[in-house]
Formats: sequence, C-alpha cells, structure tokens
Amino acid sequence: MRLFILLFSLLFMSPFALAEEGGGEGEAKSDVNGPSYMEITPKFVVNLLEPRKYLSINLQLLIEGAPTAAAIKKHMPALKHELIMLFSDRSMDSLQTMEQREALRQETIDVIHKTIDKAEGVPDSEEVAEAAPAPVVDAHKKVKKKDYAHLPSEGFKDAFFTEFLVQ
Repeated sequence: MRLFILLFSLLFMSPFALAEEGGGEGEAKSDVNGPSYMEITPKFVVNLLEPRKYLSINLQLLIEGAPTAAAIKKHMPALKHELIMLFSDRSMDSLQTMEQREALRQETIDVIHKTIDKAEGVPDSEEVAEAAPAPVVDAHKKVKKKDYAHLPSEGFKDAFFTEFLVQ
C-alpha cells in the first residue's frame, strides 16, 4: 500500500516540479543557443495624451543567446521605463492604422537596442550606428533596419505586440 501511495504521489508531483523550473518573469521559453521568446511582464498599460484614453500592449521579444537574455533581465527596469515613456507619448490618432502601429514597433525595437547598449556601457547607439554600415532595406516591409551586429544588443532580434488595445 505504501508503494502505491509513493508511486501515486510521484506521478502527480512531477508536472508541478516541471512548472516551477521555467516560466518566471521575463524568462526565455526555449533553447539557450537558438532563438527564443521572452515576454515582458506585466503588460504595458499607459495613459495616452488625451484624457481618459489608454494603450495596453503585451510585448514579446525575440532573442538569441543566453548573454542577451541575461542583459535584458539585468536591465529590465530601464527597459520598462524607456518603453513606458515611448508608449505614453502618443495620441489616439497616431495609433489607428497598421502603418502607424508598425512604426511604433520599429521605434520600440530601436529603444530596446539603445537602452541595452547604453546600460552595457556603449556610447549613444546613434553615434556608434553612424560608424557602422548603412541600414539594410527589407524589400517586403520597405522599412530600413539598423545594423546592431557589433553592439551588446546584437542578440535582440525583434519585438512583437501580442496584444494591442487602444481605448
């Protein structure tokens, strides 16, 4: 009978033990060597420029490598601050079209790169980016992408809005 109870308890304990290992705030959800997604939690809820209007955004970061994940976790307060300032400096009219939202996403990517690089001791990313090769033009999106390959934030690849609510 004791053996049955022991086996029964081990059967139900293993999923809880696995749940405790991963999934903390801002933790990467994949293999350390390959690309993975990191959710910035809690989601951003900021006031817009108009009275009684707000923006709610859930943000997922595409990262590659353990050093990048560690840098993002280490500088999460600075990242959140910069993103709150970026998101709250908007009017409701500036977030209506897909092009405007894509422009905000690109600004979000730039702010994350600049914040990580600045926090890691690199001079202003604008000055460093000017010395770097010219931005690459993505033919599909027709958006110029900056080259961050030589900076500490090189492992940060992209940002995605998984929830976007303007109210």
